[in-house]
Amino acid sequence: MSKVNDLKEQVSKLTPKDFASDQDIRWCPGCGDYSILKQVQAVLPELGVPKEDIVFISGIGCSSRFPYYMNTYGMHSIHGRATAVASGLKAARPDLSVWLITGDGDSLSIGGNHLIHMLRRNFDVNILLFNNQIYGLTKGQYSPTSELGKKTKSTPLGSIDHPFNPLSLCMGADATFIARAMDREPKHMREILMHANNHKGTSLIEIYQNCNIFNDGAFGTFTDKEIKKENSIYLEHGKPLIFGAKGAKGIVLDGFQPRIVDLDSDLELTGNLWIHDVHDRNKANILTRFFDDFSNENALPRPFGIFYQESRFCYEDALREQLLGVKKSKGTPDLDQLLSGPNTWEIK
Repeated sequence: MSKVNDLKEQVSKLTPKDFASDQDIRWCPGCGDYSILKQVQAVLPELGVPKEDIVFISGIGCSSRFPYYMNTYGMHSIHGRATAVASGLKAARPDLSVWLITGDGDSLSIGGNHLIHMLRRNFDVNILLFNNQIYGLTKGQYSPTSELGKKTKSTPLGSIDHPFNPLSLCMGADATFIARAMDREPKHMREILMHANNHKGTSLIEIYQNCNIFNDGAFGTFTDKEIKKENSIYLEHGKPLIFGAKGAKGIVLDGFQPRIVDLDSDLELTGNLWIHDVHDRNKANILTRFFDDFSNENALPRPFGIFYQESRFCYEDALREQLLGVKKSKGTPDLDQLLSGPNTWEIK
């Protein structure tokens, strides 16, 4: 019992510095990754989990250097396969707190298939998807989330690929927790990270992350002080969808069609405002479609916060129950007997 108390005391004394490794950070100065790293290190001491029970797994890309900078266990795996590695680890060690770090290219291009299957299986892991709408590590090619017409080194005439809508894709894969945060809103990001950690199942947070070298200002619409309140809306469970510089705009649903209303002139509509419910799948699907081109005069604001959350069994729990059931009914298997098998061949 004293050992348990000693462990709890050690965990309670952890600080953000305890989660910072001694490695030199090799991101470009001004990169949004620095903010995300700092917020994660700030949140981890609040989880009450020993450092030895936390693992960060990444794929390939600028964001995937993350495990080097964390003073925890970790693995810098291969392109698009961090989800596969994390799935195996969680299946073998369900007691661990597993965090998966990936980018828009890593997870939505070569790793797209792995991502959707992790979401539907619902392993209890946390996925941080750094979305900068560009391939940064390979020096500025367009990615699966780059906007239509994007001119890059690989699309000098402009991209003709329709971009992925990451959170809409996640809803289609039956994810049990999806959210969006931004590198330049650290307090809000920390809140979302805590909610994601507390969720039992796969949580995915899309994080808008500025690449100041190859795609600087990609999210200026949501970060520029002059216009961000007109173009973004922060979701809170049980509260109406209100936005604007003076909080004078709201969202109502006209059937299944969202519509912006002026709360000063449309007073009778105030009582009909859309109330956010993180457990409403239909409304969450609509929210992920608040993905307009802001050159459109009637563009809807981009949502940030938790879009959707549901309770569903986790794969590793079902796997454990299945194995325990087999052991109970058939006994503990003999590996040597399994390998030798019931059949033999005689070679003459």
